[in-house]
Amino acid sequence: MVKFVENELQTIKNEVNEMWTLVYQQLSDAYQAVLNADTSLADKVAAREKRVNAFELKIDSDIEDFIALYNPVAVDLRFALAMLKINNNLERIGDYADSIARFVIRTQLKPENKILFSSLQIHEMFDTVLSMLNTTYESLQKQDLSMAKSVFDKDEVLDILNQNAIDTLADHATEHPEDIKLCLETAGIFRKLERAGDHINNLAEETIFYIDAEVLKHRKSAELQENA
Repeated sequence: MVKFVENELQTIKNEVNEMWTLVYQQLSDAYQAVLNADTSLADKVAAREKRVNAFELKIDSDIEDFIALYNPVAVDLRFALAMLKINNNLERIGDYADSIARFVIRTQLKPENKILFSSLQIHEMFDTVLSMLNTTYESLQKQDLSMAKSVFDKDEVLDILNQNAIDTLADHATEHPEDIKLCLETAGIFRKLERAGDHINNLAEETIFYIDAEVLKHRKSAELQENA
């Protein structure tokens, strides 16, 4: 019975890791599609969105089956619940990557439009989100609480970059009325990235929820061995 439980937990962990990698790639490709006005790459991101959605449903189903079949408790239950919420948040981040890719397709973004991006710190915005996503992933793999908590400070950076971008876009739209639609669409990108940051915060919180229990479990095991 214990072996079956361990195998199921490992399967769920592998699936969540794969989902995490897929969503990271979606966001990274959306980034490149925006920067290079690459509609072909944007098309690929949009096409993969169905895969992200289907994978989320599969992981949800697998976790629900695990809970129903094995009635886990303590750390195993915490892990299952954390992975369930992490999976849902990853899917939402994937949605934002898809929306950003569709911006490139919908607006038929031209390379010359990138001039607007140069004053918006869009590189910093994307890089911060990708760094947060990667840090949270690493914190789960290494079961590192401090690493997971470090993500929260970066979220404040996103809030500042988002507000600065909105102010800059408003000024640009005032001076160049012909770019109002583009400015509104571009503001949407920053808003989606800011929201992605909120979901990454959720990933960090669920990671801490699981790791904290795991650390406590090991601490109790060590105490029992010392007292034996």
